[in-house]
Amino acid sequence: MASHVTHSGTGRKKIDFDEALPVDHRLNRVYRIGAGLMGLFLLAFGILGLTDNIGFFDTGGNTAIGLNTNGALSVLSICVGLLLFVGMVIGGNFASTLNMVLGVLFILNGFLFLGLLDTDSDFLAFKVQNVLFSFVVGLVLMVFGMYGRVSTNLPHDNPYWRARHPEAEQRSRSETQVR
Repeated sequence: MASHVTHSGTGRKKIDFDEALPVDHRLNRVYRIGAGLMGLFLLAFGILGLTDNIGFFDTGGNTAIGLNTNGALSVLSICVGLLLFVGMVIGGNFASTLNMVLGVLFILNGFLFLGLLDTDSDFLAFKVQNVLFSFVVGLVLMVFGMYGRVSTNLPHDNPYWRARHPEAEQRSRSETQVR
């Protein structure tokens, strides 16, 4: 299944999420819930945007759920929503990494379209509320994806902590073998 490779001073350490944690572990649940909730909202937004029969690159000010939209943004939202649902179904490292990557892309998209507001290059019909939405969704996805992976006080049974501290894991293995 999905794995994550870290680099340490002595070589590579592979993290097998499915071997390290049970399927119902709370980290896996958080990654799946985050991907599912964002995917559901993006799907609803995209479908509602397409039901208005607006032009694909129309910038006329059509709205869905309080956000400006056009056909291209609606189709893109549906695709990203479906991708997040795939992440929810797969779970584990895949969902976590997908949440983080899409979170960063949403934030970068927000900055890009902040610069393109009220120009002819704004082909997705973004307005200020869309930019703010993009920032918020990006931050939420990143938080869901980083949960349990990035912290100064991860528990010692966390697979990410163990991968960053291979010497501690070797010590615990040697202590277990001595007993």
